[in-house]
Amino acid sequence: MRITAEPRSDQINADDFLGSPRTYTIAGVRPGTAEQKYDVLLAGEDRVWRPPLTVLRLLMAAWGDEADVWKGRQVTLYRDASVKFGPDDVGGIRVSHMSHLPGNKPFSATVTVKRGRRAPIKVQPLVDTPTPTGPTVERVQATDDVNELRDMWATASVEVQAAIKARVAELQETP
Repeated sequence: MRITAEPRSDQINADDFLGSPRTYTIAGVRPGTAEQKYDVLLAGEDRVWRPPLTVLRLLMAAWGDEADVWKGRQVTLYRDASVKFGPDDVGGIRVSHMSHLPGNKPFSATVTVKRGRRAPIKVQPLVDTPTPTGPTVERVQATDDVNELRDMWATASVEVQAAIKARVAELQETP
């Protein structure tokens, strides 16, 4: 049995990252509350991420201000113990890596971090995972047309080509 200590909350919290950072794919952005302007929906996560203004400024500097553009992009989030609330170190969520950075190089943006104080925030690139353009094994298994399978061959990976061979053989054996 795995031990968990999840808070009763509709948002992810800094304490969720005590063990290690996590990489998420952004599924969408919706309006938030007066306190936190935006809810960032994360694929595979039931709770939302409510980035603070400093992090929003970083995301906007790297990706622009169109929420639709953020869909499908990735961020690695971690707990930064030095985040303050008033005079106290309370910890907060920060971004260490992002996909789709200009030139796939480390990125830095100077943003306001406190009233009257600006500082550079740096993030590292996440390797952009290319979207598969060829057919999948699942698509091959669902296809009953040998000619369609032959058309798939040119853009198929080695693994999918093996599945195509097997599927064609299976279809040719069936009366």
